[in-house]
Amino acid sequence: MDEITVIIPENYAGARIDKALSELCADFTRSHIQKILENGDVSVNGKTVSKGFKLKSGDEVVFTPPEPVGIEAKPENIPLDVVYEDDDLLVVNKPRGMVVHPAAGNYNGTLVNALLYHCGDSLSGINGVIRPGIVHRIDKDTSGLLIVAKNDFAHEKLAEQIKEHSFKRQYRAVVHGRFKELSGTVDAPIGRSPKDRKKMCVTDKNSRNAVSHYEVIDSNDKFSYIKVTLETGRTHQIRVHMSHIGHPVAGDPVYGPKNGVTSLNGQCLHAGLIGFIHPRDGRYLEFSSDVPQYFKSFLKSQSLNDVE
Repeated sequence: MDEITVIIPENYAGARIDKALSELCADFTRSHIQKILENGDVSVNGKTVSKGFKLKSGDEVVFTPPEPVGIEAKPENIPLDVVYEDDDLLVVNKPRGMVVHPAAGNYNGTLVNALLYHCGDSLSGINGVIRPGIVHRIDKDTSGLLIVAKNDFAHEKLAEQIKEHSFKRQYRAVVHGRFKELSGTVDAPIGRSPKDRKKMCVTDKNSRNAVSHYEVIDSNDKFSYIKVTLETGRTHQIRVHMSHIGHPVAGDPVYGPKNGVTSLNGQCLHAGLIGFIHPRDGRYLEFSSDVPQYFKSFLKSQSLNDVE
């Protein structure tokens, strides 16, 4: 595989290299990074280092992941929170911490492994053997609703709705700071960061348009509880947009502030509502999901009300 270069941001100064890379490079777990380090395939400023190496701000880390082996996702008996299901699709409520589909360092325990056990051969094949049925994704540490296609017909029709922006996706998030306005729109293109290909940023170069609409539900001097409706669906869109306007998502280890909320163990972001036209019969379907307990606990700790 090609080399991956990461420029260490200021908030990771003093961090162990294995921990930092696993957080900055979302497709690699810490154990996977440690194996790459043990193989001597990681350098900092041109010198090979071990997994205990402590980083400095601005360090240039270069590592070469091993060539991927042939992967075929296998069924695993993992409990699924199925919100809706019929012959064409199902809507699942993904827990925080679950990866959507197998990738480097995450071959087992993914949503796809669970879906293969639950659905058998009844999943669309448009995205191949690694991502059967997956129409859209949410990040590992984002919880909430996801739609899965059971056949290619449903997959194509649902993908068209996403492309045409008629697929409704609404998130709940806790972000840093108080907004001056109670609602607004972030219209800023998103593309790969020139410094780290695993990270996204607002940029005019090699980017795609991205639009997010937000409404403030409640706020205090430190945090705001908001609802975000996506007009587009770019990688890390809400996390990038909120950081761009000075209100990064609480707990976000990649786009958050230097002294973030580490006790959350990931961003405080939940995909709480989806709405779409059923691909077979044309009905409009809409499903909602309450925020998980960790989210509620954080709201309570900050005296933020979950009432619109």
